[in-house]
Amino acid sequence: MSLDEKQIADFLSSASQAAETVLETVKENGVIHVFSHFDTDGLSAAGIVGRALFRLDAKFRVRITQWIDEKIIGEILSEKPQLIVFTDLGSGYIDLLSEKLADLKILILDHHQISGEATANIVHVNPHLYGIDGARDISGSGVAYFTARAMDKANVDSAPIAVVGALGDLQDKYDQRMLGGLNGKIVEDAKSTGLLTVEKDLIFFGRETRPIHRTLASTTSPFIPGISGGEDKSLAFLVSLDIRPKHNDKWRALRDLSEEEKKRLCSALADYLLSRGLHYKVSNLIGHVYILNREEPWTPLRDAREFSVLLNATGRMNKPGLGVAVCMGDRGSALEEANKVLGRYRRTIGKHLGWVMEKPERMEELENIFVVNGEDYIEDKIVGAISSILSTSLPNPEKPLIMYANIIEEEAAKFSARTVDMVTNMGVNLGDVMQAAAEKCQGKGGGHNVAAGAQVPLENVTTFIEIVNELVGKQLKGEKIGS
Repeated sequence: MSLDEKQIADFLSSASQAAETVLETVKENGVIHVFSHFDTDGLSAAGIVGRALFRLDAKFRVRITQWIDEKIIGEILSEKPQLIVFTDLGSGYIDLLSEKLADLKILILDHHQISGEATANIVHVNPHLYGIDGARDISGSGVAYFTARAMDKANVDSAPIAVVGALGDLQDKYDQRMLGGLNGKIVEDAKSTGLLTVEKDLIFFGRETRPIHRTLASTTSPFIPGISGGEDKSLAFLVSLDIRPKHNDKWRALRDLSEEEKKRLCSALADYLLSRGLHYKVSNLIGHVYILNREEPWTPLRDAREFSVLLNATGRMNKPGLGVAVCMGDRGSALEEANKVLGRYRRTIGKHLGWVMEKPERMEELENIFVVNGEDYIEDKIVGAISSILSTSLPNPEKPLIMYANIIEEEAAKFSARTVDMVTNMGVNLGDVMQAAAEKCQGKGGGHNVAAGAQVPLENVTTFIEIVNELVGKQLKGEKIGS
């Protein structure tokens, strides 16, 4: 669905109102505390807002979190900043914020589904308020970008970071994996200022920077059993297709392949995945590639999707400050350290995916969903990344996947739910499902139609899974589930 001019104008007007709120606080020399989510989109949003505030010489602090809880509320109440900014989170906590922080000025820059009614002390910028899809048309970093641009036109130089955030949130859902909607306007900003180039090609990390066999071995989208994580097996696979990994003793990158070789590789990968019982559309391997022109060639920041994985790595490996620093422009020690974290993250993802797939019983198929119990093996911050990868190649793609890990010290389980657009088109909204199921189990949940999360007490895990299975079934029958 294309957006009409009124929707866009109304949304941009709300971003301008948010910008005024920030500028007024800065003018009064007020202290601003920024809270953001720990995934790629959240770190990108925090980096965009942080950079804009730094430009204003504002007094501010950035804190990265997984959710808003009583601990964070207590911290805010004890410090009483003049403005609290929530980026890439907040829209699912409006009742809590309205109740507990009624005397403080709050700005929410988010794109998740909304739960609750904002009170007078809350300025709320969210695409859903204007009928714009927050799961495909704009991400949290995009909301932050339009607000920053309204604060100062110089902040247009953050457009590439908003592109990175949107890709990290898997919003390339338009034709041939293109960013569209309000994300498309951000792409145009970045292109018009010479910061971004868009091409069509195979979408693999290391397209320009790595030998082909290393690119295949490090791919996790899709995860290729027997090839992902194994350079020797990847090399053998290419040789079996008569694709030469070297030319004149020099390793070839994906960009060096001929069109015919690329077609052969795509076709062979589709057949290979199918032979392993994994359904993955070969068309998903080809699409729009977003190149950041100001970043050094042969680095992970040059390709926006690879940049997004670097950020995801820092957030999920408990080093989010590195990701925010890179988004704010640090290309020295923060980037160097982030690259090391990325290497550890790739190894961790490969190990965890291998663990899930080595025993078929670790993925249980219920009537309407797949369930993966991460047991004590998979950390809660990695669950979202693993579930996103697994959801693209399920034995039955018409069923959503929910995956969870236990957080023993909090006596809770962290759930991540993922599905594909085909299933949301059939009526499934995982944000609504996770919210409704969590509320029935003394937990908290929400998100998007295609991706959502929840946290519930450990003793209610079995009940929660049963309710999710039941609610997805109801949605597939066209029934409303309420919350």
